[in-house]
Amino acid sequence: MNLPLLLTLFWSFFKVGLFSFGGGYAMIPLMESEIITRYSWLSPSEFIDIIAIAETTPGPIAINSATYVGYQIAGLTGSAAATIGVVAPSLLILLALGTFLVKAVQHPRIEPALRGLRPAIIALILLAAISLGKTALVDRATVAIAALLFLLAIRFRANPFYLIIAGAILGLIFYPR
Repeated sequence: MNLPLLLTLFWSFFKVGLFSFGGGYAMIPLMESEIITRYSWLSPSEFIDIIAIAETTPGPIAINSATYVGYQIAGLTGSAAATIGVVAPSLLILLALGTFLVKAVQHPRIEPALRGLRPAIIALILLAAISLGKTALVDRATVAIAALLFLLAIRFRANPFYLIIAGAILGLIFYPR
């Protein structure tokens, strides 16, 4: 067991959980920064694969991503360290602020701050989409698949589960081995 590596995994995902607002997709740029840029634990294509797996498995994408990345880096103990790290900030904040949260949200000074956070979260999600797109959209087929699934999602409000399945099937069709 490599304790320094486990502590680094925990701390990296703790920061992701602490400084990312807006859920899993908003966390992707910070995860990318920690996992690829800072520590070079994974390549961009490995990271994109883990995000894809995390998206297709049940549960929150941030927790699934932390679990998979931790496992890739340090096995089962790494998986536990990263998962606990990403969950800990939310748990600690909710425990500390739980009794005041309902009143705070209705406070006239807090409501404008929350209105400002909403567009910031949209910007982070768009940044994640652009970052993932640079790695995932590598040829005409991947662009066509993404465009088709996007149109289906917008036009028919297709269930994300069916879009993911359709993407997998189209991948098998366009990229047979």
